[in-house]
Amino acid sequence: MVTAMRVAPVINPYDGSVVGQVPEFTEEQVREAISRAAATAPTMANMPAHQRGAILNKAAQIIADNADDLGRLMARENGKPFKYAKGEAMRAVDTFNFAADEARRLHGETIPLDAAAGGVGKIGYYVRVPVGVIAAITPFNFPINLSAHKIAPAIAAGCPVVMKPAPATPMSVMRLAEVLREAGLPDGAFEVVTGGADVGTWLTTDPRIALISFTGSPGVARQITKTAGLRRVVLELGGNAATIVDETANIDQAVSRTVFGGFSYSGQVCISVQRIYIQRSKYAEFRDKFIAATEKLKMGDPLDASTDIGPLINDAAAERVEQWINDAVSQGAVIAVGGGREGRMFQPTVLENVQTDMQVMCAEVFGPVVNLVPFDNFEDALTTADDSAFGLQAGVYTRDLNRAMLAVQRLNVGGVIINDVPTLRIDNMPYGGNRDSGVGREGPRFAIEEMTTLKMVVINTGN
Repeated sequence: MVTAMRVAPVINPYDGSVVGQVPEFTEEQVREAISRAAATAPTMANMPAHQRGAILNKAAQIIADNADDLGRLMARENGKPFKYAKGEAMRAVDTFNFAADEARRLHGETIPLDAAAGGVGKIGYYVRVPVGVIAAITPFNFPINLSAHKIAPAIAAGCPVVMKPAPATPMSVMRLAEVLREAGLPDGAFEVVTGGADVGTWLTTDPRIALISFTGSPGVARQITKTAGLRRVVLELGGNAATIVDETANIDQAVSRTVFGGFSYSGQVCISVQRIYIQRSKYAEFRDKFIAATEKLKMGDPLDASTDIGPLINDAAAERVEQWINDAVSQGAVIAVGGGREGRMFQPTVLENVQTDMQVMCAEVFGPVVNLVPFDNFEDALTTADDSAFGLQAGVYTRDLNRAMLAVQRLNVGGVIINDVPTLRIDNMPYGGNRDSGVGREGPRFAIEEMTTLKMVVINTGN
């Protein structure tokens, strides 16, 4: 256990109380953590698949057994309503179990070398081997499950990990480290280093790091890629997710899901519904039902099981969202509902009469703001929805199969969700984006592909 000279408080964003204190790592301590991980790399690489799978399954069971406690810790650390926080813990159970399955079926394949004249008499096959020490940086909004999406595939692949959690939510990740120790993971295979941006810089620039897995903002990602050099990077960044609702859609279902997708965890989700394009003939019906459902959302203490809307992560986030809304209104947008702020608590807000160049439309709000836009032509709606620097996921509500398949073809995003919201993520699917939304894919099977490299074997059977 590292003893640090300095500690930093972890603050509950709802009431300002101190949840706990964590070390602020020095450069020397970060290097020591990387050294421990590097020393464990041979052990992890040589660990049998059944043992890696057993560790992951046991970790999943421990998380399931402690889901309530983990949910309460997350609710206190980042203000996520308890019902969503507990749900996140249960998703992490799936993530670890999916990774356990992948650990047991990680394999290569044979290559028919005699397809070339020079390959006659030779047997060829490849195996997957771990890349080495992984540096992982995770955000505040899903501290358990987004961390699970980095550490679980790494264990499955045979790679040690050094993880820097967000300064706002380190305690959830430190608890995850305890879970993995209890599950039997060797010492050094999962190191947690806490602190600010300097810790991230020391971690990602260390030459012993083989792969950098980062979830966060495009700006930070660009800095990481400048110094990464000839190393692998997996970047899961932001979005301003669009959902299209045409005249054939089930409006009640679309309203229910887009309210959830737009306002769950106060919109602090990279695939939060931010832009909704509605066929003009259905616009009034959708708008009225959407506003009515939004007004029913309960704001309050995240630890209250009935709370739908908790605080934003800090004052700066709340102030930024308020400023972006005010800027949009000054440019002609209309607040249909919400718009009020009290400290970090921000009312779910619906905007109309928005323009594509407003920040609330073209940038990532990362707050409880949804924009409603009518459209006349479905193909035009696809074009407008895709007119973005981001490309994470998009949703399309339609009963027209041709339109659904056209959306799949036209939308330059990592995931097209038909008859559901872009906020949908099932934890075994490939997840990631295009353009400013990232590089590479997560999801246990797909992350393992990033965390392993191919070793080709050729056996000459001739004399």
